[in-house]
Amino acid sequence: MTADPVPNASTRVRRFPTLGPELFDALREDRPRRIALQVPAGLVRNATDLAERIREETGIPVVLAGRACFGACDVPSRDEVPNADVSVVLGHAPIPNVTLPMPTYFVEMRVPAEDPERLVRTLEAAGIPRRLGIVASVQHLGLVDPLSEALTARGYVVRVGQGDRRLAYAAQALGCNYTGAEAIAGEVDAFLFLGTGRFHPIGLAFAVDRPVWSLDPLQNTIESPIDRPALVRRRQLLVASVRNVERWGILVSTFAGQNRTATALALQERARSRGRQAEILSFARIDPRDLEGRNVEAYVNTACPRIALDDSALYPKPLLTPPEFLMAIGELPLDPYRFDTYH
Repeated sequence: MTADPVPNASTRVRRFPTLGPELFDALREDRPRRIALQVPAGLVRNATDLAERIREETGIPVVLAGRACFGACDVPSRDEVPNADVSVVLGHAPIPNVTLPMPTYFVEMRVPAEDPERLVRTLEAAGIPRRLGIVASVQHLGLVDPLSEALTARGYVVRVGQGDRRLAYAAQALGCNYTGAEAIAGEVDAFLFLGTGRFHPIGLAFAVDRPVWSLDPLQNTIESPIDRPALVRRRQLLVASVRNVERWGILVSTFAGQNRTATALALQERARSRGRQAEILSFARIDPRDLEGRNVEAYVNTACPRIALDDSALYPKPLLTPPEFLMAIGELPLDPYRFDTYH
């Protein structure tokens, strides 16, 4: 039986900066019967310790969602955690236009802002352009304002963009949506990403035709720009290789934050109008193993765009994004390259 919503939950979505007293007080106040805890892949090793801490602090039973969370687009469903009536999701901010299956507490795991003057000296030494747009992972959004002020005081022109309805914050990076950066791309010569890893810099490089520098605020290290032309060229060569494909599979995810069924139906209609065969395949999480042995020549993915851009080598057949598919059937030119922004 599916659990009823928490009777006294005041809102369906709540945000907390860290896993700390503010979150624990809210959980005790709302008195859920059981908490579902979902952690990102980087915290799976610590998941049992985190669950135990929440249980000790609140006195409420905790069940761990079995799969790692790659974003606020794939929070656990009631079927995955049938005895839980609230979710605690670590490491992500809510996506404002995604309807959630139960009351959800997003713990953004904010990092205290580093000394901006120290970071500016590193940026100056690297010779970054002086007209900059700033984009950050949610953990480092608290650094955006102080760093912008410090850069401005040194003569830099700094811009911060507000994205569309899928983004909770100005300057926020989301793997499927960089509309905040796109809004200011014409005003800057380069972008500076605040955070760790290459996931967001690569996505940002696909989305904006500007150099993307990366600053790790914790280590005070900077990486030179992603080679955008090489990224785009690889995708364009893939598109060119499937222009004569006759049998397409169109992939749809049933996750609330990734379900673009309307897009899939529109792509199917466009394919058929061009004399191609196209069938829609529906999954929860899209897995390369589920596509093996099918009588399909290539796929177009309408779920998270990063599946095609980052993981296509894992798939048994070519895997395109919707804009790339339209390029392949001749409805869009290869250039300029279009990032598959999920709105």
